[in-house]
Amino acid sequence: MNGKRALLIALTAWSGAAQAQTAEVVHWWTSKGESAAVQELAAGYRKAGGVWVDTAIAGGENARNTIINRIAGGKPPTIAQFNPTSQFKELMEENLLNDIDAVAVKQSWDKMLPVPLQRFAKSGGKYYAMPVGVHNPSWFWYSKEVLAKAGVNKEPASIDEFFAALDKIKKAGFVPLALGGQAWQEFMLFFTLLHTSGGADLYTRVFASTDGKVATSPEFKKVLSDFKRLKGYVDAGSPNRDWNLASAMLISNRAGFQVMGDWVKGEFNAANKVAGKDYGCFPGFGPKAPYLVEGDVFVFPRTKNAQAIKAQQLFALTSTSPEVQVAFNLKKGSLPIRTDVDLSKADLCTQIGMAAMREPGRLLQSPEQIVSPNKAAQMTDAITQFWNTNQSVDEAAKALAAALRG
Repeated sequence: MNGKRALLIALTAWSGAAQAQTAEVVHWWTSKGESAAVQELAAGYRKAGGVWVDTAIAGGENARNTIINRIAGGKPPTIAQFNPTSQFKELMEENLLNDIDAVAVKQSWDKMLPVPLQRFAKSGGKYYAMPVGVHNPSWFWYSKEVLAKAGVNKEPASIDEFFAALDKIKKAGFVPLALGGQAWQEFMLFFTLLHTSGGADLYTRVFASTDGKVATSPEFKKVLSDFKRLKGYVDAGSPNRDWNLASAMLISNRAGFQVMGDWVKGEFNAANKVAGKDYGCFPGFGPKAPYLVEGDVFVFPRTKNAQAIKAQQLFALTSTSPEVQVAFNLKKGSLPIRTDVDLSKADLCTQIGMAAMREPGRLLQSPEQIVSPNKAAQMTDAITQFWNTNQSVDEAAKALAAALRG
């Protein structure tokens, strides 16, 4: 029996009982590109006979806090977006989630999912989360028009070449680096520079450190120094700017570069911009740059309600189907979790990402998958303090060493 026929039979079996399968889905996808993507999940669910109740909450932290509070208060949503983080693992360990193993076994998720995502989606051998897309949070994006006008004729292959390109863009009268001055964006810029300039080994040693000594090493201080140097290339409107507004600066050809996750591509898509024609992308300096792997997942708050459980399983089945996977991820900017889908029509950036995923030696876990929420918060605070004050490199190194010690 071929895969499409098996999926059709499975969908028919589940949707035959879907009349009462109403699912309240909590998520934080509120930007234009994100909203277009989540509607593909909703369309797939409705097509299978389910009733989709959309609860969109702006801001990932706000949404996660709402989800946790509702679960703790005994009024959980049917399905909730989350990130594969240590905070998510706590929900699994406290037995606050239903497993989705019935669908995972049917679709062979052990063979289908990247190993870094499997580690965070499973507990006790069962899946408690449904990955819906694979993200890399640390891509470099650029306006081809701005770089051309500034005389930057190739993608930077090192930190020195990056600074040289930024200088040319600044001299040409454009904003060299579009940055949203929010703590999480500043931290993302930092750890992107850490792995792409400092290297995978330094990146791994930093986030695995429990004594903090690596934070006072010369190579780490060099990354800190380069990070602070980037402050001279952002504009005065950076503080408190949302990430998608920074992306809009590239879309309108007012800025040269942005460092941000591949969800940025959803904003380019919504603006009818074409990869390779209107904008460019690269996931780090050089053709073998480390590639960070994280993703969007949905969790299934614990319930004994039979209809709610059926709704959860129907959602997992439809959202991981080949058709919905392609439709959703092409709009979201992420990579499909499936390797058996046709991406021949995918854009240049997706093809670059898929090529990287085929090289396991390049893959790294994102920081929040490695360290606890508390340690990640302490490191973020230290970085944003360094970025926004006159703090010296040595002072920042000491603060980060303390954060790593926990």
